[in-house]
Amino acid sequence: MTFLLSSWTLAGGVALAVPPEPAGTAQPIAQAAHRPEAWVEYRVEQPVATERGLARRFTASQIALLEKLNRADAVHLPKQTHLVLPSVWHDDELQYSPFPTRYPAAAHLPKLLVVDKAAQAFAAYERGRLLRWGPVSSGRRTSPTPSGWFHLNWRSPGRHSTVNSKWYMKQYFNFDNAQGLALHAYVLPGYPASHACIRLLVRDAIWIYDWGDGWTLDRRGQVVEQGTPLLVLGEYAFDAEPPWRSLDRLARGIDLPDVWGPSGNRPFK
Repeated sequence: MTFLLSSWTLAGGVALAVPPEPAGTAQPIAQAAHRPEAWVEYRVEQPVATERGLARRFTASQIALLEKLNRADAVHLPKQTHLVLPSVWHDDELQYSPFPTRYPAAAHLPKLLVVDKAAQAFAAYERGRLLRWGPVSSGRRTSPTPSGWFHLNWRSPGRHSTVNSKWYMKQYFNFDNAQGLALHAYVLPGYPASHACIRLLVRDAIWIYDWGDGWTLDRRGQVVEQGTPLLVLGEYAFDAEPPWRSLDRLARGIDLPDVWGPSGNRPFK
């Protein structure tokens, strides 16, 4: 089922959708314009039944955007209960970012990686400017990804999981050496499913693997310089509708903290 959108303007440049369907049906959604020049509207459909059906209907670049918007890889897009689609396909995927394109509190940081567990999405900033965003799959209910400040430590092109040796994790970038937690490429089913690691689309894992900076160790193996800071925020509401399908959440976007720092609740240093 397709829900067509009509919209009107509110203060702050927010486009809201008016559902033509009766109350109780799936709700169409629209997002706040995080970039003042951008207007983004969405519709919600029941997904195409197969990958082949998606490929017939959408281009490769459109499917890549659908992976981001629905927090699921192409294999799992047809398995979602509903599919979020933009009404207009922009070339610049930053137009669809739930994160702000400018993060003033991090303007002095050369690089910053943010993961919002509630939104199941990441953002990469340089000097407070958004470079890239994408979907994640964080820890499942029984093995949640911890929140807080971390740093990228060491990386490996690929390694087998210690939980199950059959699981091979590509573009592995550790951020908690004691617990063995990392960002890496793996399946994104559209919900938190990992064993506390942060899963990424392959293309995003490759990008972060190349972009991020690991730690610097001395000859004794002691850390002399930390790697790229990583801020993991929020908690996922396992018993609620995913926020990327919520009109209210999309209209508000993701609010990033302005008083946190790597050593605690204080301004960034």
